[in-house]
Amino acid sequence: MPLLWLILIVLAIAVAGYVIGRQRALASAGGDSRGLHSLPSYYGSNVALKAVVPSALLLIVWLLAQPLYVDSVVSDMIPDSSVKEGSSLGLVMAEVRRAADGLDAAVAKGIMTEDDARNMRADFTDVTQRLKDAGSIVTSEVTQPILRAAQRYRVLNATGHTIMAVAVIVLAVLGALYGMKESHAVFRARNVVEQGIHALLVAAASIAILTTIGIVLSLVFNTIEFFRLYPATDFFFGLNWAPSFSGRGGSSDLGVLPLLWGTFYISIVALAVAVPIGLFAAIYLSEYAGPKVRAVAKPLLEVLAGIPTIVYGLFALLTVGPLLLGLFGDDGLGWMQAGTAVMTAGLVMGIMLIPFVSSLSDDIINAVPQAMRDGSYGLGATKSETIRQVVLPAALPGIVGAILLAASRAIGETMIVVLGAGAAARLSLNPFEAMTTVTAKIVSQLTGDADFASPEALVAFALGMTLFVITLGLNIFALYIVRKYREQYE
Repeated sequence: MPLLWLILIVLAIAVAGYVIGRQRALASAGGDSRGLHSLPSYYGSNVALKAVVPSALLLIVWLLAQPLYVDSVVSDMIPDSSVKEGSSLGLVMAEVRRAADGLDAAVAKGIMTEDDARNMRADFTDVTQRLKDAGSIVTSEVTQPILRAAQRYRVLNATGHTIMAVAVIVLAVLGALYGMKESHAVFRARNVVEQGIHALLVAAASIAILTTIGIVLSLVFNTIEFFRLYPATDFFFGLNWAPSFSGRGGSSDLGVLPLLWGTFYISIVALAVAVPIGLFAAIYLSEYAGPKVRAVAKPLLEVLAGIPTIVYGLFALLTVGPLLLGLFGDDGLGWMQAGTAVMTAGLVMGIMLIPFVSSLSDDIINAVPQAMRDGSYGLGATKSETIRQVVLPAALPGIVGAILLAASRAIGETMIVVLGAGAAARLSLNPFEAMTTVTAKIVSQLTGDADFASPEALVAFALGMTLFVITLGLNIFALYIVRKYREQYE
């Protein structure tokens, strides 16, 4: 049963329980709601919550636990001979899951029957050929143990989903029946519902923490797999980035330093554009602009933050790149060979970051107490002297925090770099040369023809983990500075 159908069935049970629970509560009070401890809607909500919450918890736990159980059972089927030198059981299991997806695709296209896909005694050569006909095999070779494991994987998953659907529906029905049994006049339905809502709010507030933990764990496990196949010292201290994909011969150089250099170089150019313009715009809006001008100018400036990054990338590729090439190319100063360069991506990214710097700096400058300005004016300082010697030094910690937050946004940008900076990983100081960043290479490593079990694909997770640590450190440092500033003036 599809997951969507299961959710709709549970919601239908909850709606029916709400109506019946409300009616039973009114009937127990002789049709007069004044005889009830709580409003009739609370009794219906109590039934709905008892139908939805336990079944939803079971569904979530089952969806999290079933893959672990299935992987544990299927991995025991894989002989040690199938784990090649330089590989690992986790990478072999990735091939098993891909082969299982291939069986699903072959069944969906009608190339293979469900019985053939499930039958582990079926002819291996015939099943493999049908998978290739369906275009489902993305690895260069599928061995018999892996195909048998994939068939077992499909069977266990299908059986688990069937049992899960039955269990979830039964639990929803039992919860609704129990809630209906409680729908009588003296039952304190309001207290129970409010406690349930409180628990749901706590769970909702925990989602952000759990999501962060999930992101970190997904990166950590795959990064560990990568470092089992590729030396960590070569990755962190290598000066060359030259992946050699499967079937093309040679060995891969996966040094991260050229990518980090391109990331920081483009970010520095972007900040060199965004910080002065954004800061000057913030000073004007907070200190010089009148209420009418501010009411129009600030929203227009912040429109830049709502433009999709792919639009900025196209702007860099089609407008800024050719413009710079005309000024600094062969027809101009001769410094630039192509429209894709560090300067192209940096300028466009700087435009994108202007509202981040200006909006945050504007709020921070406005938070400086007016008494400090009045004291400066009382001592005979002019408006410009007050801004330069009083307001900006007082707001400096917050402005630095805003700049660091904009820097973390620049480091994580992808589309502008892909379209505006090129794909060359090099260590160079020339801003008119093409370079690339960590995020761009993460995209390329996961969208090429590399086998997912290879270091060339798993390196994307190591790159992501490196970038995550860098941006997390910048965000923590920026938030620390901003909070210290706020504590000073609040």
